[in-house]
Amino acid sequence: MIIETRSEKETFELGRKIGEKAKPGQIYRLDGDLGVGKTIFTKGVAAGLGILEPVSSPTFTIVQVYDEGRMPFYHFDVYRIGDPEEMEEIGYEDYFFGKGICIIEWASLIEELLPDHIIRVTIEKDLDYGFEYRRISIEEE
Repeated sequence: MIIETRSEKETFELGRKIGEKAKPGQIYRLDGDLGVGKTIFTKGVAAGLGILEPVSSPTFTIVQVYDEGRMPFYHFDVYRIGDPEEMEEIGYEDYFFGKGICIIEWASLIEELLPDHIIRVTIEKDLDYGFEYRRISIEEE
């Protein structure tokens, strides 16, 4: 499925709709360059789960856990992971196979740890269509 958004609000709303329909155990691989809107999309997912606290990218903490919504939400940013073994130190399996949903930014860095069944969300810019334009593809793997 490919969705085009033309503002941060539309990207947020797409995330919110996904959060509203999310089911426990789902893992979303979130791919895209710096500044494409991964965090905006993630904030929308959190809103769709009923999470009211501020959501930010856990660049230095690797994972941020949000428990206040209708199910736990585990937001990973593995950009700073030097070796996939670092994920074992934080107990990634408890999150990946837990009762909530995961969003993993920069998942290509831990490719070998990802389960077989994930949902890939790729966000891309195309300045030919304007600064706010995003092409978002969603596919189950």
